[in-house]
Amino acid sequence: MMTTMNMFRVALAAAALTFTSATATLAQAPTTAATTTSGPLKIGYTSVEYVLSQMPESKQIESDLKAFSTQLENQLKSKYQEYQTKAEAYQKGGSTMTDVVRADKEKELTNMQQSIQEFQRSADQSLQQKQQTLLKPALDKLQKTIDLVADENGYTYVLNSDGASPVLLHGPKEGDISDLILKKMGVTPGAAPAAPSAAPKAATPAAPASNTKTKTKTKK
Repeated sequence: MMTTMNMFRVALAAAALTFTSATATLAQAPTTAATTTSGPLKIGYTSVEYVLSQMPESKQIESDLKAFSTQLENQLKSKYQEYQTKAEAYQKGGSTMTDVVRADKEKELTNMQQSIQEFQRSADQSLQQKQQTLLKPALDKLQKTIDLVADENGYTYVLNSDGASPVLLHGPKEGDISDLILKKMGVTPGAAPAAPSAAPKAATPAAPASNTKTKTKTKK
């Protein structure tokens, strides 16, 4: 399984990108939209990933995710160790076993292999679901704060500047309201997070070889 730190960073990036699809739709809206507003069109932008990483909830989310991941890893290690013990016993005593006993042991080992592989798949899915559950309150809070900041500062639209192909192609510094959003939450803005580095791979046993993937609204 992926390390907890990397999975948390991936989760933040994925959450940030959920805002991008709505932004793309907005960017393609007719320019005549500006004439329907009561004042001049004012567009702001923010890095959702940056704001999420600065929120105090992110530390608790990472801690909870790490604890859950460790629990799954320990269960997997226990299953693998049990398999190794029985596999070694079979290799040592296989030659003295009767055909019936040997066949029964081989079937048991095969079933254990399949069980380990299935647990790995299930653990990955459980970890992804846990991420989504932990992130949802933070994403909901972020959306509400974006709405408040946009209303209070007169922004007609707020775009997300995250993504490999960001919708925002150009924007002056005064258009970035990320720090305003953090201050509204009572968080003192810090330095932008560094790009994720390759963390050491967790000591998770590989499955034995078989021998026999926030709804956002746009302020208008």
